[in-house]
Amino acid sequence: MALPKAELPQGTLDVLILRVVALGPIYGYAIAQRIRRISRDSLQAMQGSQCPAPHRREDKGLLAAEWQPSDTRREAKFYRLTPKGRAQLKAETAHWTRLSKNIALLLQAAEGETA
Repeated sequence: MALPKAELPQGTLDVLILRVVALGPIYGYAIAQRIRRISRDSLQAMQGSQCPAPHRREDKGLLAAEWQPSDTRREAKFYRLTPKGRAQLKAETAHWTRLSKNIALLLQAAEGETA
């Protein structure tokens, strides 16, 4: 059963990009494809936000990039996580883990209440 496509809450794309790049060097278009594939097509990075997002992470020193041939043999900018990016990913992962647990607690508590 396919899950419905979900819109990403603001700020989510950044942590997803860092997590996907942590798996190994990857070029821009493949980042969005990997997010889609890992989420079983339930999460899709918007085309307009997909391209500039890795560049913004690079500008902040979270990602480093170099030009290499892609699987299509065309030159593409491959991104990798920097030490600063690893620290940011660790902090954001902890934040999202706490947030999702707290939201789950609230939703479970609210199920037992009646209007």
